[in-house]
Amino acid sequence: MDWLLLANRVLDGGDITDDEALAILNCPDDELLLLLQGAYRIRKTYYGNKVKLNMIMNAKSGLCPENCGYCSQSSISTAPIPTYKMVNKETILQGAKRAYEGKIGTYCIVASGRGPSDKEIDIVVSAVKEIKETYGLKVCACLGILKPEQALRLKEAGVDRYNHNINTSKEHHPHITTSHTYDDRVRTVETVKEAGMSPCSGVIIGMKETKQDVIAMARSLKALDADSIPVNFLHAIDGTPLEGTKELNPRYCLKVLALFRYINPTKEIRISGGREVNLRSLQPLGLYAANSIFVGDYLTTAGQEKHADFQMLEDLGFDIDFAPASYAR
Repeated sequence: MDWLLLANRVLDGGDITDDEALAILNCPDDELLLLLQGAYRIRKTYYGNKVKLNMIMNAKSGLCPENCGYCSQSSISTAPIPTYKMVNKETILQGAKRAYEGKIGTYCIVASGRGPSDKEIDIVVSAVKEIKETYGLKVCACLGILKPEQALRLKEAGVDRYNHNINTSKEHHPHITTSHTYDDRVRTVETVKEAGMSPCSGVIIGMKETKQDVIAMARSLKALDADSIPVNFLHAIDGTPLEGTKELNPRYCLKVLALFRYINPTKEIRISGGREVNLRSLQPLGLYAANSIFVGDYLTTAGQEKHADFQMLEDLGFDIDFAPASYAR
């Protein structure tokens, strides 16, 4: 396969076929750098050498009634994690201050649960208004399944982006959770778009899905027109149904990131949860396909030390994309 020729076709507005998508995932290891060169050509066209940084505020932990097989916060997990109700406005604001001081452009407010209560929406709305006035950060919320009126309130408060991952393919979804459907997730993404917020939706790779499932995920997100696509790699947690699952290696993870870039050329692709334990020493290569990462810890698992992420970006010669809106101090 001529990967650069394929990249040029994508840049000319063409799509890759399912056979070509499968060839990316099956790319021989000795062609991996050529595959990434093609992915980088696409990435550089739309994003140059800039990297978007994101930080998570775990605003509510555990206490979730859903039965997602990957999640330590689910009702069926026995993992020993902190559990607490929605934090107060001041705690969310403190996190935003840390994000601003750390040159983190997108601040992500995440809460466990099937969906937010109106009281939880009140807290987020109040905090977001002050974050926008004080720091001008891009704000992403991830609160579960949204009602249309809740989505409108978040938009009016200044939430720029809402995350609700499809997580896996429609076919594989019943093997991961049965307490909600794949279509429930798609409907929330559509609700977000209708409210005028930027849709963020991604996947978790390594949950015993097939390569055809991975291709279906990338195509589904293209059809949904998700602006931001977080690609998580399963960090199997003891006490969850996927405990002990170890299907991934760093080279395959790079091929997955390349696939998502070839199929979704113009979109923000974020290397997300599990990058440290799955990409390991090959983490820097992932940014030749992706253009965004999380900095700091995830919801219930630790991330790479912040200084190591900044050193990685400096060593790559990449620039941090940090341009907060004007704000009042």
